[in-house]
Amino acid sequence: MTTLPLTLDRTSPVPLGAQLAGRVRELIGRGTLDVGDRLPSTRALALDLGVSRTIAEQAYDQLVAEGWLEARRGSGTHVAASPLRNETPRRSHPPRSARDTGLVRLDTGTPWIDPRHRDGWRRAWREVSTLEPPAGYPDPCGVPELREALADHLARTRGLACTADQIVITSGTTDGLRQLLTVLGPGPLAVEDPGYRAAVMVARGLGRSVVDVAVGPAGLDLHGVPPDAAAVYVTPAHQHPTGVTLPAGARVALLEHARRHDIVVVEDDYDSEFRYDVAPLPALATLDPDRVVYLGTASKSVAPGLRLGWLVAPPSTVEAISDLLRRTHDLPSWPTQRAYLAMLRDGHVGRLIRSARRVYAARGAAVERDLPVEGPVAGMYVALPLSAGQTRGAVRAAKEAGFELPTLDEYARSHGRTGVVFGFGGLSDAEFERALAAIAGAVRN
Repeated sequence: MTTLPLTLDRTSPVPLGAQLAGRVRELIGRGTLDVGDRLPSTRALALDLGVSRTIAEQAYDQLVAEGWLEARRGSGTHVAASPLRNETPRRSHPPRSARDTGLVRLDTGTPWIDPRHRDGWRRAWREVSTLEPPAGYPDPCGVPELREALADHLARTRGLACTADQIVITSGTTDGLRQLLTVLGPGPLAVEDPGYRAAVMVARGLGRSVVDVAVGPAGLDLHGVPPDAAAVYVTPAHQHPTGVTLPAGARVALLEHARRHDIVVVEDDYDSEFRYDVAPLPALATLDPDRVVYLGTASKSVAPGLRLGWLVAPPSTVEAISDLLRRTHDLPSWPTQRAYLAMLRDGHVGRLIRSARRVYAARGAAVERDLPVEGPVAGMYVALPLSAGQTRGAVRAAKEAGFELPTLDEYARSHGRTGVVFGFGGLSDAEFERALAAIAGAVRN
């Protein structure tokens, strides 16, 4: 090659030798120069570019040192290597992801956040900005003041009597489950089916097998819980996604089964704040705090992006998790913990919950009026058992109205069902009305 198709920018602060080396790398990366190609001599290259030969020599020496070029005695300088290039034809636009559909997903986990309370969010972070961060890694179980505040909060709102020493701050429900399963002994995880898909992924990611246990109107089918299970994962206050509540008798039966076979019960109390017909039901952990590990989250009340949750467990379990976190440093963000503490103390969390409860209650009443709901509406979504034809029609109508409507089958693994799950939390009033009209019209037709 007698010349190279490149130019140098003499106004750039980057030295000419570094520019030249970079341009040659680009030619190799694009495939303009291939392995074995002979490059111009440094004298010819310098003459062609109008620079000193020293600059050309510096560039070649740098690329030889990096392994892109090689100097052959009596034969000049040649390309020695080329980067791995993707042979797939380049697209003019990147492919859209599977979720990038342009539709609003009517999911079960996106809450409605009252915009009137944004000042509370800003106040919390301003307070954090005035604090001195810890010099080293913080307490592995979480900021002590936050754990104290949560112990008081859980006693008032969930009837769960616990101390700060029984609480571990987590980066959300799945993080708490991951920590727990890491320190538990061998055995599969029994999970409700249909149920929370992320819990299944966490267990399988840790190499633990999963047993699907059918869920009916009366709750979990205990015959499906194997006696050698290490733990059973349940959502008793508002089963995810069917919405049924685990009755008192079924709760007692579950705990008796767990005691008999030494199984840990994992209670995911993800949206218990949002009950509209009666007061929120007491936590399952109140019946047997030595057998139940309680998981809570700020995702449904403050914001999913906060990535903050908590785990309440017997002292021996907390000690094992604390030792694990001390060794792995897999800790929630200290500023996030301090901000949530400020939100609790300021009453911001309570205000968000009260305003969201009013909105959800009104939307739930509208859903009950227009759709065939089984049982009282709770939380921020409703499951609608439908025929296969009605399911297809509802999904199609929702899509035409601009929404992605999940089906019950998406949450099931071994026990398939037909129907849809209508999440109405993360919508504006206008979006909710449009989605409800589309789904109700399809079901009626």
